[in-house]
Amino acid sequence: MTISNTARKLYRAIGHNLHPIVTIAQKGLSKNIRLELERALTDHELIKIKLIAADRDAKKALVAIICQEFKSECVQSIGHTALLYRKAKKHDGKLSNIKQKAALS
Repeated sequence: MTISNTARKLYRAIGHNLHPIVTIAQKGLSKNIRLELERALTDHELIKIKLIAADRDAKKALVAIICQEFKSECVQSIGHTALLYRKAKKHDGKLSNIKQKAALS
């Protein structure tokens, strides 16, 4: 799945006002973190996560693993935060961050 540059720009603008939903620390991708990531991506489509890792390469690897496992795409990664997107199979206008932004525009 690839995102067009126009969509990526829109998602970054939406993501600017989001707060991290999930924080991944020393224990990594535990069962509860995996469940929460799945729920958040299913409900919201676009989520911001916070990564606490030893170095830049470890963060990059963790984001790659998350994107592969959850079939999502990293829209942007800055510092300790990453913005992830996965298109929902069934859109819920009340929960989707993308649909809410489109309704406000």
